[in-house]
Amino acid sequence: MDWLPVFLGLAVVFSVIMYVVMDGFDLGIGILVVFAPSEAERATMINSIAPFWDGNETWLVLGGTLMIAAFPLAYATLLPAFYLPLMTMLFALVFRGIAFEFRFRSTRFRWLWDLAFIGGSTLATFCQGIVLGAFIKGIPIADGSFRGSTFDFLSVFAVICGAGLLAGYAMLGATWLIFKTSGTTANYGRLAARITLPLTLAFIAIVSIWTPLAFPRIATRWFSWPNIAFLSPIPIVTTAVAVYAWRAISDTRDWLPFLLAVLLFLLAFLGLCISLWPYAVPYTATLWQAASSRPTLAFVGVGTAVIVPLILAYFAFAYWVFRGKTADQTGYGH
Repeated sequence: MDWLPVFLGLAVVFSVIMYVVMDGFDLGIGILVVFAPSEAERATMINSIAPFWDGNETWLVLGGTLMIAAFPLAYATLLPAFYLPLMTMLFALVFRGIAFEFRFRSTRFRWLWDLAFIGGSTLATFCQGIVLGAFIKGIPIADGSFRGSTFDFLSVFAVICGAGLLAGYAMLGATWLIFKTSGTTANYGRLAARITLPLTLAFIAIVSIWTPLAFPRIATRWFSWPNIAFLSPIPIVTTAVAVYAWRAISDTRDWLPFLLAVLLFLLAFLGLCISLWPYAVPYTATLWQAASSRPTLAFVGVGTAVIVPLILAYFAFAYWVFRGKTADQTGYGH
């Protein structure tokens, strides 16, 4: 077996996981800002992610770059299928970033930039969920190319996945507030976590039941040996983690709810990997079939082995420097 496509496939998966977790909590903050009790809480919420939000999106760039370089067939097939939601997501992220910067300098029209920040965060998250749902569903392929229409990505299942990701990111954002803020902002985070945690679990249950019923190929993978041995503990572990997370919301260890929320995402992602591995293009092309030439894979593999540890070191340093609680009056760029 050629392990280079596996290594780079795992690198893409790792980049996606890191993006979902790290950009997930700051997109979640953007979703929750609309319900913040006052301007003081809104300012503290946004200040809590100010040192991290733009760096978190590094993982999105890395994952996309690896996809282009290592699996060009997958990139060329998936991009036309998801062009509209992906471009909408990117514009939403750009608009969100502009709003993030301008709200700190604006006074009279700060409310307008808040709306832009909330809208960009919400739309970007929803588009990511839509792409996830469409990816699970599969795309029409003929002769190795996408043969569907512009709106083939859109379905009730994809919309449910989009709504579920909104709830999940909001849960990450709420637990981040518990972790990184104090006083009334942390209390708001606890209130939001008590709402978004059960909501996220409800969507996980809906998608988990819907998926094998609607997609027989996935049902076969789930309930065939040895996949069932890996998959069967996941619902039990997820339930246990969810119960522990619910109790941890009121715990004095403020870091614990965020850690458990991340663990819930990892468990959901594990179930997704069991459903789709080793396909680069769902149900039509494996990692080996979609991979670049071996010299290209070797070159990209060396670069990945060097770059990923450097990125991780940077993030470790940044999160260490900005450790502790966010001060209420600490502004961005001061």
